[in-house]
This record gives sequence, C-alpha cells and structure tokens, in this order.
Amino acid sequence: MTDTASRNKTHPKKPISPPLGPLSGITILDLTRVLAGPYCTMILYDLGARIIKVEPPGGDDSRSYGPWFDGKSAYFMSLNRGKESIVLNLKNGDDRLVFEKLVADADVLVENFRPGTMKKLGYGWDTLHIQYPKLIYAACSGFGQTGPNSGRPAYDMVVQGMGGLMSLTGHHGGPPTRVGTAIGDITAGLFTTIAINSALFDRTKTGTGQFIDISMLDCQIAILENAIARYSATGTNPGPSAARHPSIAPFECYESSDGHIIIAAGNDALFENLCNTLDVSHLATEERFSSNKARIENVIALKECLEEILTKKDTNYWLSMLETAGVPCGPLNTVADAVADRQVQSRNMVVEIESDSSTKLKIAGNPIKLSRYMDPEIRGPAPSLDQHRDHIVNK
Repeated sequence: MTDTASRNKTHPKKPISPPLGPLSGITILDLTRVLAGPYCTMILYDLGARIIKVEPPGGDDSRSYGPWFDGKSAYFMSLNRGKESIVLNLKNGDDRLVFEKLVADADVLVENFRPGTMKKLGYGWDTLHIQYPKLIYAACSGFGQTGPNSGRPAYDMVVQGMGGLMSLTGHHGGPPTRVGTAIGDITAGLFTTIAINSALFDRTKTGTGQFIDISMLDCQIAILENAIARYSATGTNPGPSAARHPSIAPFECYESSDGHIIIAAGNDALFENLCNTLDVSHLATEERFSSNKARIENVIALKECLEEILTKKDTNYWLSMLETAGVPCGPLNTVADAVADRQVQSRNMVVEIESDSSTKLKIAGNPIKLSRYMDPEIRGPAPSLDQHRDHIVNK
C-alpha cells in the first residue's frame, strides 16, 4: 500500500454522517476555534447537524494543545468529533469564492472572533444578511458586540475573574480560585447553542435569519445564580463558601471515617430524616438547628455535630443508610470515579471517538436524551486539518 493510499484509508476524504437528530439536514458553517464555539457546534453535531469547520492555514489553535492521543491533541478531538475540516484563507481570492459558496448553502454561521474581524474581511452581518437573508449568524466573543470592552480579547479565566465567579470560589481567606473546568467558555457555548436553536425555530415562522450576539462575560453574570440577589437584598458582598451552600444547611461536604460524603438536606423534613438516620434526632428539635435560618446561623456548630457521627463509619456505610432514608447524598468522586460510575455508564455519558487505534479515546457524551432518536455509543472522528476539502468543495 502506498503512503498516499494509507493516508486516505486513515483519513477518508468523505466524512461520516452525523447522527440522526432533530437538526438533521441543517448545515452549520463553523469558523470558531479553541473552546466556546467548538463546544457549541459539538452539541449541534450531536443533535444531527452537519458541521463544516473552516480553519485558517495552520488550523485551530487547540490542535497544538495537549495531552496527546495517537499523536493528536486529545483536547481538540474531544470538542470536534464528527466535524468536517477545510482550510480557507479568507484573504485569498480563490478561497473567498469557496467560502461564499459555503455560506450560500449554510443555515447557520458561527464565529468567535473579536467583534469587527468578519466585517473587515467583507463578511459582516449587514453584508451577509443582504445576500443571504435566511442565514443565521452567531457571534460569540469575550465581551459582545457593544460596550466599552467589546474590542478586547478574552479567555475563560479572564471572564471568570471579571464576572465575579472567582470571588465566590474556594475557601474564605484563600487565594483566588478558578473553577476546575473552563466554565467561562462552556457556558458561552451553551448559550450560543440555545440561541441558535431558538433562531432556527423563529426562522420557520418568519422565513428570515437573524444575528446572535453572545458575550462570555454576560454568560458569567447570568450564572451567578442568586449571588446578585443576595448582594442586592443585603448590601453585603458574597464571598467564597468552599463546599458549603450559602443559603441552605446542611448542604455541603462532610468527613467520614475513610474520606468524604456530600449531604444536601434542603428542607426541614429532610433534616429530620438525616438526624433520625444518624441517631441524633434531638438535633432536629434544638433551637439552633430547628429551621434553615437557624442552621445557617449555626452552620459551623452543625457541621461539628454531624461529623462527630459521620467520622465513625465509612462513606459507603452512610451512603447506604442515607439513600434508604431518602436523604440526598453522594460520594466525592474523582474524574476516574465519575466516568466509571454505573449511573453515568447507564446513561451513555462516556462515549468513544472512532479512530484507527485499537484504543479508543473516551469523551463525555450528550446529556440531551430525545425519545425519537438514538444516542450512539461511538461518535465520528475529529478531522485532520483540511481532511474533507474535496468532499466539501465538490458536493
């Protein structure tokens, strides 16, 4: 077998079709890179859309991010499963013609450049909307298309810090702490996905596309949950509460004899069940613990009382007892524990990417379960750079 034939077998020019789903028949032109945008289009692929990933010469930056699996970026593979890749230089005349043909056939264009980049290239929303009125154009950027910071670049950690999230994370008096996953990018990707699906539905009624403006910073503000309400109501700046809920108790991570257990007794009835199960029923009637308000005011003392009992037995013992009593609880899992969990496995939340290797890369599955569609255990491979040019151009 020649080297060329070997490469073609390993990297076929014709892509594997996306899974059947509610977005089957929808074509997404994906100009995004790294995380927020690729996370969005990964979800759209899982829902059945065809994703054409338009990469610059040199490719998506994340192709160079470790760790490595079979000589490829596992980071890139985990976010770009099933997509088609074509390299286009949008400053090159021939490539621009190819791009414009792709835009004409696309339902959605997604990009995460700094605002104004596409306009400078001649492909801003105003221009494209006139030429392709049905096209939905989604722009996901650090700070959005308007406001004094709109032109600034951003990464996940920048918006975690600016959005107040890091001030709520970690331990009181400790150093600034980033959330363990790139929540700034992921939430922006999720909100972009929601917006695209909303715009697709709206187009069925109006016949026209629209412009979607998503800001990573906006998304961080949106997920501050009740922190803004707490600040508004009390005038006190919320701070970090470690593994403890700021408004509900008991609702945190407790020590057991061999590790930790998470207990979330979100109302008085559950707290009473917890106390009865731990054989400390008197705690439920003590004035300092008799209501959620009282428990929050005495949360440190409450933790000491509970851990005095919990540290006498191991985690599995307490999990069995509390589950039987109907008290919400769980173990403190590592990533390895989580992916091996029977519940996670039963929900097809760890899937494999197709590859030529005998060892398949395992990645997170799709949490959206739809009764009319299958949820495949194996997903299409992440593309090599420019792998599908011939198929995309000639289709």
